Amino acid sequence: MPLKNSQYNAILRRYDQLQFDNNRRLEQRRQEVYSSVPKIREIDEQIARTAADCARSAVLKKGAAAEQLKAFKTAMKQLNDEKAALLQSNGYVADYLKPHYHCPDCKDTGFIGAKKCHCFMQAVVDLVYAQSNIRERLSEENFDTFKISYYSDEKDARLGISPRENILKIVEQCHHFIDTFSENSENLLFCGNTGVGKTFLTNCIARELLNKGYTVIYLTAFGLVDILENNTFGKNDDDDTAENMFSYILDCDLLIIDDLGTELNNSFITSQLFLCINERLLCKKSTIISTNMSVEQLQTEYSERIFSRIVSDYTILPVLGEDIRVKKAIAP
Repeated sequence: MPLKNSQYNAILRRYDQLQFDNNRRLEQRRQEVYSSVPKIREIDEQIARTAADCARSAVLKKGAAAEQLKAFKTAMKQLNDEKAALLQSNGYVADYLKPHYHCPDCKDTGFIGAKKCHCFMQAVVDLVYAQSNIRERLSEENFDTFKISYYSDEKDARLGISPRENILKIVEQCHHFIDTFSENSENLLFCGNTGVGKTFLTNCIARELLNKGYTVIYLTAFGLVDILENNTFGKNDDDDTAENMFSYILDCDLLIIDDLGTELNNSFITSQLFLCINERLLCKKSTIISTNMSVEQLQTEYSERIFSRIVSDYTILPVLGEDIRVKKAIAP
């Protein structure tokens, strides 16, 4: 999945800025603590002297003896324990004077050894797909803000279940999908009327998986079709963006296709959509699709091959209820 040099360098500059900001904030915290608890400055100076003495001893004696190393570790532990106790007794958390990373796995370098970190891969996805808008949405649409009260507890006479009972089961299924994501390559299809919370649920899942370090791509069906068309017809020798974008669609940990059925459909789009769905199934990569169409409508609108893949390889979750956006609009 190659990037242009300018794109790659832009990501590296972001990591450089993160590390610069981390160091600046750490120094601000350090000066704050030194001012309010001068004893901690003395301990830090003593830690530095102890480390320097150990290093000199190792060089001069061509390797410190085991007893010296043991004494050094004991002294350092005592100093650090004293420092942590002083911090806590003065109202600070024990790690207040340690770096606070956005990604503890790579310590905001983008790499774990020689391998790109999961946060680097998501940075690539965000850059290629300009997904900053979904980041903002996920801060508002997540399990913490999901409200069961929008779903009626009145049973549907035909289905024998209330929208509230139904959504509780679906939320449970969503949590199972998240909890077993690394073990299974499960796929979900949310179907139901407009405004019943299908996209909200996909955003809830996306946020949880992003927080766990997985790469997630969210696309409307219309946006996906645009990429598929550009990948086929928009190639030229100087611009490989469309090809890169298509490769990310196939390779990301989770692909979300929102509002399937709103795109302009034809035989080419159907074949490309099948390619996308089928390739991800073969690679055991999870996909979530949401649609306003019923299962019967999907069978009519799309090819038998697509319908067969969805019915056999996706957990179908019909979402019941009234248009939540309308309820919000008329709420006092």
